[in-house]
Amino acid sequence: MVSSMILQGRLTADIQLRHTQSDVAYSEFTVAWSDKYKDTETKCFLRCKAWRRTAEFLDRYFRKGQEIAIQGRMVTEQWEADGEKKSRTICLVDKVNFCGSKTSGGGAGGGKGPDSQASGAPDPYSDGFMDVPDGIDDELPFH
Repeated sequence: MVSSMILQGRLTADIQLRHTQSDVAYSEFTVAWSDKYKDTETKCFLRCKAWRRTAEFLDRYFRKGQEIAIQGRMVTEQWEADGEKKSRTICLVDKVNFCGSKTSGGGAGGGKGPDSQASGAPDPYSDGFMDVPDGIDDELPFH
């Protein structure tokens, strides 16, 4: 059987990059979207998990509120805590893509590191485009 999904939504918080004991990078985050039918709006949230270079890419370029497109698969994680079996269904992320405009929430360079525009200086990306740094091809999780 094939389990595949494509999800487009907004990040509910900044990405928090973590590492396993064997120093493998990973991040867990939540994507939110809504469906509207007539006057009824349903808000949906899905927990997602990314590993290695994809997790590092997310941490570097994505911020809270930013629109994101994710390709992955649904998996059910199972564990035991205090003698009780627990489980949750998540999206295990294979690929991520930018979508929407930078001004539609967060955006690349929107808060971490030296690229932050907290100084009140004009935003160099106000036209919706961003210069791709040299050498970025080596860091992309998809080739």
